[in-house]
Amino acid sequence: MPAILHPAAGLRKFRFSTVEPAPALRPFVAHYWIVSWDLRGEEPYEQRVLPYPAVNVTFTAGRCRVAGVPRGRFAEVLRGAGRVFGARFHPGGFRPFLGAPVSSITGRFLPVEAVFGPEARGLADAVLAAGDPAAAALMDDFLGTRAPADPDAAATLVAGAVARAAAEPGITRVDDLAAVVGVGVRRLQRLFAEYVGVGPKWVIRRHRLHEAAARAASGAALDLVALAAELGYADQAHLTRDFASLVGEPPSRYARAQ
Repeated sequence: MPAILHPAAGLRKFRFSTVEPAPALRPFVAHYWIVSWDLRGEEPYEQRVLPYPAVNVTFTAGRCRVAGVPRGRFAEVLRGAGRVFGARFHPGGFRPFLGAPVSSITGRFLPVEAVFGPEARGLADAVLAAGDPAAAALMDDFLGTRAPADPDAAATLVAGAVARAAAEPGITRVDDLAAVVGVGVRRLQRLFAEYVGVGPKWVIRRHRLHEAAARAASGAALDLVALAAELGYADQAHLTRDFASLVGEPPSRYARAQ
């Protein structure tokens, strides 16, 4: 599930599902995802989403594009009835398809043809016309002919570093992360720019705020002092400030809204 804000409200408005990519693509593609909705006769619904360090390729009527890593939260307004089919790549997994540093598309949206060439127009039309399993098969075929046989060693290192940052709340500094993956800080920063599109400090902080948002949305009592300490913040005030900057409201108010 993506890091959607106010998930209980959102899942009353749309359906979300995923499909696994072909085995040969799994080092590069995390999953295909589908969001569909039918709000005919209802007011439009705005869904806000927290940023994640991954590139997505998305297909919806009138808008087929490559989405670089967004630096801040973003929103989609759902109207009428519709569907989005997307491919979410692992951190570092899009580099061989882009053929350039992933930081070159951070915060940007590009037409699929700008990255994959004119053949992507036919792919987009086919994906939009297909059902979910058939759309996944089309993506498997299209990406499979363009993927290297294996990810390179640097991409594997970067993917592991992002996974460690997500899984281990005790990692709160870039030098902590560099130490656990066994490289220097400057090399880690260069690798993240090349393969992820954002720096390791950004990734660590976003994962900590994803965790804070998930705790606030869980319905459990929220102890901000304890949570701030667990996530590596100096105090509750620093956590509250960062959370409000990214989410748009402080954690206590966000938790009450669930």
